[in-house]
Amino acid sequence: METRTDAVVAAAAARPDSLSPSRASDFMQCPLLYRFRVIDKLPEKPSEAATRGTLVHAVLERLFDAPAPERTAPRAKSLVPGQWERLREAKPELAELFADDSEGERLAGWLADAERLVERWFTLEDPTRLEPAERELFVQAELDSGLKLRGIIDRVDVAPTGEVRIVDYKTGKAPRPEYAEGALFQMKFYALVVWRLKGVLPRRLQLVYLGSGDVITYDPVPADLERVERKLLALWEAIVRATETGEWRPRPTKLCGWCDHQAVCPEFGGTPPPYPLPVRAPASGGGEQGRMGPG
Repeated sequence: METRTDAVVAAAAARPDSLSPSRASDFMQCPLLYRFRVIDKLPEKPSEAATRGTLVHAVLERLFDAPAPERTAPRAKSLVPGQWERLREAKPELAELFADDSEGERLAGWLADAERLVERWFTLEDPTRLEPAERELFVQAELDSGLKLRGIIDRVDVAPTGEVRIVDYKTGKAPRPEYAEGALFQMKFYALVVWRLKGVLPRRLQLVYLGSGDVITYDPVPADLERVERKLLALWEAIVRATETGEWRPRPTKLCGWCDHQAVCPEFGGTPPPYPLPVRAPASGGGEQGRMGPG
């Protein structure tokens, strides 16, 4: 018998029609996680870390509304409470984050952490010397293959000479050098979209890690972005096959401990909800579908 939850999932389900950096990373991390988020659209609880990241991003975006001389650390910190209220109004579900914090101590500490991250940014960049061309810029480009790539870029700087820099804020710590390539994947994705959309190769990609006070930069070249494009095309082909066959395999990693969907994951003894899209029999020789790796 179909439950109300099954019906809601079926009604919400849709075939994926584009790829973003986060969803690409989901599929590389675990194809079943991608299915839960993109096709089944299963709800996930808000987390303090992710919400703090959203709050800090909002503060850094709004700071540039002020004239350059007024872009100071005290002003930025003063924006935190108001942006938190705006965020709560836009997403009422965030109220549950501190529902058990009757004295408000945990919330106060959480807001103080956000203020410290904002303040650290001023040791890494000088906003009085920056005039971003774009903030929170939505970009979308369609490749020759028909694949649509989309995403939201935190900041785009354009030099007087026309050179483009793409900047992304991270509220966590910078990864160890051996994991830097994975961290740059998102930035190369954005660079590819801008390149295909505008015909302009970004001069620099810049990751600003507020959690550790590090800045990682990378200057892309066409051959590098062409490799990223080939990787994304192969990734999309794997997603299309999984969508058509309904075969979404879990890939257990240490990140499973943070997943909201353990109750419906076979790796934890759960059963996924009924697949809400039509399926076809998998083609022979497709045993590795859904196994796109991060390399």
